[in-house]
Formats: sequence, structure tokens, C-alpha cells
Amino acid sequence: MALKLHTETLQPEVRQLDTGSTPAAATRTKASSTVQKWRHLAMQREVIVLLAMVLFNLIFTPHFWSLQTFNVNMTQVVTIVIVGIGMTLVVATGGIDLSVGASMAISGALAPMLFLNIAGPGGIALAFVLPVLAAGLCGVFNGLLVTRLSVQPIVATLVLFIAGRGIAQVVTDGSLQAFNTPAFQWIALGKVAGVPFQVLLMLALVAIFVWVVRKTLFGQYLLITGGNEKAAYLCGVPTATVKLIAYTLCAALAGLAGLISISVNSSSDANVVGLGVELDAIAAVAVGGTALTGGKAYIGGTLIGALIIQLLRYTLLAHGIPDAAALVVKAGIIVAAVYVQRRSR
Repeated sequence: MALKLHTETLQPEVRQLDTGSTPAAATRTKASSTVQKWRHLAMQREVIVLLAMVLFNLIFTPHFWSLQTFNVNMTQVVTIVIVGIGMTLVVATGGIDLSVGASMAISGALAPMLFLNIAGPGGIALAFVLPVLAAGLCGVFNGLLVTRLSVQPIVATLVLFIAGRGIAQVVTDGSLQAFNTPAFQWIALGKVAGVPFQVLLMLALVAIFVWVVRKTLFGQYLLITGGNEKAAYLCGVPTATVKLIAYTLCAALAGLAGLISISVNSSSDANVVGLGVELDAIAAVAVGGTALTGGKAYIGGTLIGALIIQLLRYTLLAHGIPDAAALVVKAGIIVAAVYVQRRSR
């Protein structure tokens, strides 16, 4: 109601500005046009980089254009994209979540305990639902630290970054859980019309959250909160609730990614599941054009950023460069992406 009254109060001034009769109005119009121009240029830049990498591999990497290579790259990027979607929501609020790997580990530890000990479809159904809910509770914990206790996001999520994986190890007694359960593993190994189901799930989530950010009230609140939290709060935006939802969705999506990860490997090891995914997700978000300072959320850009990172890793491995070198390259990518964003602003 406060937001509505505030908008109605400002309507006469808005109409005056729309006439474009004042120098201030012309300046604002020019600034808005510049922002839109930079937005389109940023997206074009990312697409051009991706296409250039594809072209390089088509020319210099043997067997790159085979269907097997395509499936390998697409399936390996799925978990990064799913975690990256949630990370984009959190970053849009001006925050960060370092605990997504721990959320993956907790989810991946709980699922086998359910379907291995509860027979029948009921155990499979619970293995898909309860671990994701448990991961979501981790996000609620992070969100409450940030919104209620005013803890800095990097510090708040560092708590679960340290303790979350330990919780998963305690739950499983630190043991490896191996399994062969096709009904559960179909989420990662199943195919629909020859296309891996996990790829279709990833694309569906991208489409859903693109719609959420662009077309829903929550999406608008998300961007307003990240752009100027104090002004948003004074206008009646429930900034604390928006941030809490963002952290919860981020952790829940990480939990879903954890289920896919253990399904691919046919085992769950709390020491390994989700290890280092934080860097990949943040790099995908940064390369995708979402400003790490908040106020923007490019879900489609995160998808492109994740594809660029995965293709870069594949290119390095295909040409004999050790996988460890990819970590240095990813760090460099984040620095370069942040630098380009600052230049664009």
C-alpha cells in the first residue's frame, strides 16, 4: 500500500518528465538509453566469446563436433548452471553464497540414506524431496543471519561453508555410499528423445527463472533491493523477505544439483560432492554479466557464462593442459569479468 501511494504521489512528476521538455529529462533519457546499450553489448560480447571458442575447437580440437563430445560438455555444465541460477539471485540482492557446495554435500548425503533404507517408490520420492528441503533450510539459516542479525553475506555463508560439509560427514560417518538405483539415477542418466534429462531440466529451470526475474513482482523486488536496499525499504519493498527467499532458493537449487551429482557418480562422498562449485558458480555469474555489486540478474547470461567456463576447461584438457591450470584461468576470468563490468558502468 505504501508503495502504491508513493507511486501515485509521484505520477504528476513522472508525466512532467515524460514530456522531455527539460534538460534533466533529456539527460535521464540519454542515461537510460546508454544503460540499455551497454546491456545489449554485454550479452553480445558473451555470445561472441562463446562462438569464438566453439569455432576454435571445431578447427583445432579433434572430434569436437561429435555427439558424444556435445553430450559430455552439456552434462558436465548442468550442475554449474543450476547452482549458478541460485547464485545469480543472491548476487542480485548484493550478497554472495559460499555455502552452495556444502548444501550439495548435505543433500547428496541424505538421499542415499533414504532410498537405500526405505523400499519402493516412497523411498525414491522422499529422496528427491527431503534432501532439497534440507538444503533449503541451510539457505534459510544463511538468510536469517544476513537479514535478522545483519551479518555480512560472505561471513554468514562462510559458517556453513566450514560446518556444512562436516555435518554431511557426521551424518554418513564419513563413509562412501555406493548404490545402483536406476529409478533415482534417472534424473541424471535418463534420456528423453535422445537428450539427457538433466540437460532438459537445466534448460527448464533457466526458462522458469528468466520468467521469474523479468515478469514477476518478486523479480522486480529482487533487482530493486540489490540496486538500493535503503530506498527500496522506504518505498515499502519487503527487502528482508526478498533476501531470505533468494538465499533459500539458492541453497535448494544447490541441493538439487547435489542429487544430480551423486546420480552421475553412482555414489555419495561428503568429502567430494560439490567441492569447489562455489568458484564455478560465481565465475559463471560474473562472466554472464550479472554485476557482483547487485541490482542485476541475467539468468540467460549465467547459462552462457557456465558454457564458456566449461568449454574453456574442455579446451585446456583436450590440448594437454592440466586440469589444475583451469583453476587459475577461472580466477583470471572472474577478475576480467569484474573489470569489464566496472568499465561498462
